[in-house]
Amino acid sequence: MQLPCRTLRIYLPQDLFINIDRLMAELGCLISGFLREASQRKIFRVKKVILKRNYSRGQQLTTGLEDVNDLLVRGGFLRQAYSGIFHMLPLGLRVQDKLERLIDKHMRSVGASKVSLSSISSQELWERSGRLGEGSEVFKFHDRKESRFLLAPTHEEEITTLVGSLAKSYRDLPLRVYQISRKYRDEPRPRQGLLRGREFIMKDLYTFDCTVEEALETYTSVKAAYTRLFNDLKIPYLVAAADSGNMGGNLSHEFHVPSSKGEDTVISCTSCDTVYNDELADGKIHELGDNESHQASPGFDTGDMSPEATPTISTGLWMSISKDKRTLLRGWYPKFSMQGETQEPVEREVNSHAVKSVANAAGIDLDLSVENPLEQWATNVKSNKASGPYRVVDMYDSQVRVYKRPPLSDLLDQAGCKVEDIDYSMLDRFPGTNNGLSLVKVQDGDKCAKCAQGRVKTQVAVELGHTFHLGTRYSEVLQASVMVDQSSSGSSEHQVVPMQMGCHGIGVSRMITAVADSLADSKGLNWPRAVAPFEVIVVPAKGLEEEAEKIYDTLTSDPASPVDVILDDRDKQMGWKLGDADLIGYPIIVVVGKGWKKEQTLEVQCRQLDNLRENVPLEQLSTFIRSLLERL
Repeated sequence: MQLPCRTLRIYLPQDLFINIDRLMAELGCLISGFLREASQRKIFRVKKVILKRNYSRGQQLTTGLEDVNDLLVRGGFLRQAYSGIFHMLPLGLRVQDKLERLIDKHMRSVGASKVSLSSISSQELWERSGRLGEGSEVFKFHDRKESRFLLAPTHEEEITTLVGSLAKSYRDLPLRVYQISRKYRDEPRPRQGLLRGREFIMKDLYTFDCTVEEALETYTSVKAAYTRLFNDLKIPYLVAAADSGNMGGNLSHEFHVPSSKGEDTVISCTSCDTVYNDELADGKIHELGDNESHQASPGFDTGDMSPEATPTISTGLWMSISKDKRTLLRGWYPKFSMQGETQEPVEREVNSHAVKSVANAAGIDLDLSVENPLEQWATNVKSNKASGPYRVVDMYDSQVRVYKRPPLSDLLDQAGCKVEDIDYSMLDRFPGTNNGLSLVKVQDGDKCAKCAQGRVKTQVAVELGHTFHLGTRYSEVLQASVMVDQSSSGSSEHQVVPMQMGCHGIGVSRMITAVADSLADSKGLNWPRAVAPFEVIVVPAKGLEEEAEKIYDTLTSDPASPVDVILDDRDKQMGWKLGDADLIGYPIIVVVGKGWKKEQTLEVQCRQLDNLRENVPLEQLSTFIRSLLERL
């Protein structure tokens, strides 16, 4: 049988290519023949597949309040080995395998070929890219020859070096390669099971193009493939513009699943199509008119503000220092705002990402890791006063008023200097624009900073996927370049240009927990069909085991569209087995019980379809089950 796989070719300098379509077909035939010889009939039995402790008589299977990680442990999906390190048990591995196959399908749709890179990388390579110093969470080690290595938390350096050694001409591009592999990160506080671990599984797709235009087209196609993948999972998700962080590049998007366990805040507007991660806040609000300018004020009084601003009832001070320790930045922001119809005071917090964005635009490189910026700045002024003027920059949120006489006396006393010894300036507009500043974290009901018309909604979410346009961030420093033909421009010479790169990741192991959490209910887990360990479980009452095997055969007998079924053959009471099936979260439960004894009917249960319960004759069972699966 020809496998439904798109033909993919990887062109190497020696003009060698691998035809994945043919290779997969031959491999499929080999495996099919082996399985036919090994066994003509295989039944997945709960007793053989599920590894977990049995519950004592009368013990409640679920409390309705359990954390999803506890459900995964009690359901027999995984076990914690050490802090942040987990073993996958058979059920968990089936979920992981199905998720990886789903990812494989969508990676093939963009012409990507699968590779497997080593988990060990060179510290020297990371030094060349400039990322080793940033990696305090990297596992580093030396071999017996004192060569320096690390356990790779990601593979940009390795894949860039590999492709750079193979692709030398523009004819070798475009190239898309991906891997699904284990990564390692020395998390200081591993938590929430697979969501934040020290060992985890990631899918990384790396794309290589010749021009920026081609790279952006690739980015768009990969982003569309991610959208199709998340649609297949049939869970709620958000796509948000995001900060590229230390990955490099200036274009990235994140795919999130809303969850109270998330570490990200996603902001969306009710009026415009703005959706972004809170970390992408640039501190800029809509353009202000002349009548909206800040009024000077000597104190904390906040009356007579711009008509667009939310009334503020007190002002707070937040400070940071530049990396060269010469500039002290003071941010004045509303500690509380009156919000909503009830005009209740709402506490506000400074968004350090927004402050840093404004500071960068003003040419100030802040060091947000410093805990006592004023003390460090004052100490530096005292010891290096003769080395030139030191700066104080006051930054004002649009909801507070600018001081006519900024309070500097305490600051000058601490630094032991006079006003003329420092260079003072203030910012109440985004540099180079007439846009006001927003230095606080967005909250539900705030006016949209982009369109100034709609209200924003904030959602805590778990990041599961991230797409990056890297540009030449790695290809330049690691010398991954190709020769470009210049004949079209009338030149006979060839030009060497760095490859345009993209990196697109999916957290496979954390997706298991996030997907489980998104659909879990008071009864237990509730897997979507696409990644459920089994689509259907057949649960027989005592004395009906042989009939249950016949029903199993009925559901799996169609070679064109077999149903993924497991049979619960444990010597337990029916109520206990049904409770355990709910805990594990099979999409469909087929009960062989009283209905079978009386009328030869089977009770079919499906929690995801409005807790469906229906009695179905055996001759209609396969058709009915398949109709349900198409809806899941």
